[in-house]
Amino acid sequence: MNPPSHSSIDASVRYLYEVGQLKLSKRTGWWHAGVPEPESIAEHTFRTAIIGYVLAVLEDADPNLTAALCLFHDVAEARTGDVPNVAKAYVTREPGVRIAADQVHEVPPALRDAIMGAVGRFADQDSPEALLAKDADRLECLLQARIALDAGPHAAQNCAIPGPSVTILGSSVTLPGSVNASGPW
Repeated sequence: MNPPSHSSIDASVRYLYEVGQLKLSKRTGWWHAGVPEPESIAEHTFRTAIIGYVLAVLEDADPNLTAALCLFHDVAEARTGDVPNVAKAYVTREPGVRIAADQVHEVPPALRDAIMGAVGRFADQDSPEALLAKDADRLECLLQARIALDAGPHAAQNCAIPGPSVTILGSSVTLPGSVNASGPW
């Protein structure tokens, strides 16, 4: 195996810098719901990865793969920003896979293939781990809604926790109902 070139190492550092922008980008849908200080995309991604790991263990799937899919599921938003659900009907944007390909086209091939594999698997939703990663994304939003509601009506004027989602694997079928019934510790 040949060592990576200086230009591909530089491209890797640029990619890491770009991903760091997710720490600065807020989840805009929460502003629409009246949440004054919404979480960043990076904060959402972190908890999504933890949730994905937990769900995968509960479902006897690969927790490391599930967490990795969660970590890369919103990386394209470093370029597009977060598009809230209410805007998706009016905004066209490139698929995350195409954006990810642009983000990593100059990094070392092994790194490019690993990142593209994670982004592609999440987008394809064709494995238990990918389905659980999507469930984790939804469950993280439910938990964030609960936090906003617990902060009081002034913090979440238009925020509501939806009912449980129907999933193929099962854990998320019961967990969202627990979100409504639980509080911190």
